Amino acid sequence: MVNDLTVHLVDDQEMPRRSLTFLLVSSGFAVRAYDSVSAFLDQLPISGRACLIKVMRMSHLDGLQLLERLSLLNADIPTIFVTGDGDVATAVQAMKAGAADFIKKPFEDEVLIAAINRVARPKATSPSSAADSEKVACRLRQLTDREHQVLAAVLDGLQNKMIAFNLGISSRTVEVHRANVMAKMEARNLAELMRMVLTSSEIVPPVLNKTVSPAMP
Repeated sequence: MVNDLTVHLVDDQEMPRRSLTFLLVSSGFAVRAYDSVSAFLDQLPISGRACLIKVMRMSHLDGLQLLERLSLLNADIPTIFVTGDGDVATAVQAMKAGAADFIKKPFEDEVLIAAINRVARPKATSPSSAADSEKVACRLRQLTDREHQVLAAVLDGLQNKMIAFNLGISSRTVEVHRANVMAKMEARNLAELMRMVLTSSEIVPPVLNKTVSPAMP
């Protein structure tokens, strides 16, 4: 399979970089791999269809800083971050700052390929796009007040224990609310949930501070 999309891959670790490069080339993409952000930035501006894959944590420039740099350079390239457990909060912030997607390690090859094809698609401006946004808004309106609070905390990158502390409920209760949110929103993972909320005009209420009634469901 041949694809006219060029994937720019930034990873300062050689073996993972080689492994991802092999996967992407085998999937029909043209790939340009870099061992540093500066090496990638030296190639700007980039022509043709392209997307950027970057490991969230690197020694010199993190994901948020890279997005700021790309914005200053007027470089419009959809960016996917690859993140570990400890980077989820930062990845969420990156989505809010304009990242196209983030993928949590470990991941299936198909998940990455699907994400690349999705973010590289031309932005939809058709009526169907507005209809999709309304569907998301309807799902958000189905959430209870508590589920909205849990959703807001999840989108801030908080772990279940911290959400439980802030809301004065048990971690197990947070898990139940979180599962209900994912089911009602029909989201398969956190990145998909994040994309849904960002495309909706509905307002997600902010997470509350720690309450005085820990037993409150």
